[in-house]
Amino acid sequence: MADKNAIIKLGVDICKNQVNTEFASANREEQMETLRKALVEANGGSTKLSYKSMRNNVELFEIIETILEMNDVQGFEDNDFFEQFVEYRNIALGDENYFYIEDNTLFTVNTTAEGVGATIRQRINKGKHETVPTVLHTIETYEELNRLLAGRINIVEFVDKIRRSFMHKRMDTIYTTFYNAISGLPAAFGKTGSYSEADLQDLIAHVEASTGGDAIIVGTKKALGKVTSAVVSDSAKERYNQTGFYGVFNGNPMMAIKQSHKVGTYDFAISDNDLWIVTANNKPIKFVTEGDAIFEQGQATNNADRTVDILAGERYGVAIVLNQLYGQYRIS
Repeated sequence: MADKNAIIKLGVDICKNQVNTEFASANREEQMETLRKALVEANGGSTKLSYKSMRNNVELFEIIETILEMNDVQGFEDNDFFEQFVEYRNIALGDENYFYIEDNTLFTVNTTAEGVGATIRQRINKGKHETVPTVLHTIETYEELNRLLAGRINIVEFVDKIRRSFMHKRMDTIYTTFYNAISGLPAAFGKTGSYSEADLQDLIAHVEASTGGDAIIVGTKKALGKVTSAVVSDSAKERYNQTGFYGVFNGNPMMAIKQSHKVGTYDFAISDNDLWIVTANNKPIKFVTEGDAIFEQGQATNNADRTVDILAGERYGVAIVLNQLYGQYRIS
């Protein structure tokens, strides 16, 4: 068998369509066959999973588990929403899990008469630590590994199906958390109702005054298409014809995030009625994974039909941590 680390890297690279290992010269079918043979060899040379091999094939599960771990965040690549709003952190199981939020209040400057020694003392406020609770999320399947070893399903399909399942669940959790966060914003930063150019201008002004940064208007293409202005230039009209939204609102750039579906449905995951006003470096959503990915097998004797369960899992949590304020406009 080829070096185990090389096999693992090949599996990761194939999932990413970026094969630059020693197997790069082979075509995809040859790469897939190399992976399959490596897994078969790790299973004692057999394409079958007997009760004995399920007890002893540590290396087989180690290879697949490592490929899953290395692909853990691949689902977030090229995701505009994640890049714009989410701060990702991976910690070891049991490590301290918190984000430090600096206190942004300023001292009050008093007018003091000459010769008066008594003034109002003010205490330096400390920041605070916000924790992100994590929960174990799992996928339990059966038979898939037998089909994998027999060549009826390939490693890319197997790993990618698990990876995409976790990815959709993560993003569903992130979208839901962010959508509901409007209730926790100060009144000046959360607006609901019919679209008003003045309301959007006020939101932008509040965000820029609070953060000191330049605001960006973020939303789906449909949501951004609801933004109108009393004065529209010819170039803005041209951008609207090309993209479905103006691209710039009163000097503030607009950024479209790609729509997606909720898991197992054709319902849109991201609200087409919400606009978010943020600064470029503000990521209010904190996404934390804790510990290593889990990939383990159960005992066939636990099931009446003698099938073997395969369990994949990861521990993560999502929370809104307001180290900087942002605006949210829910257009009815």
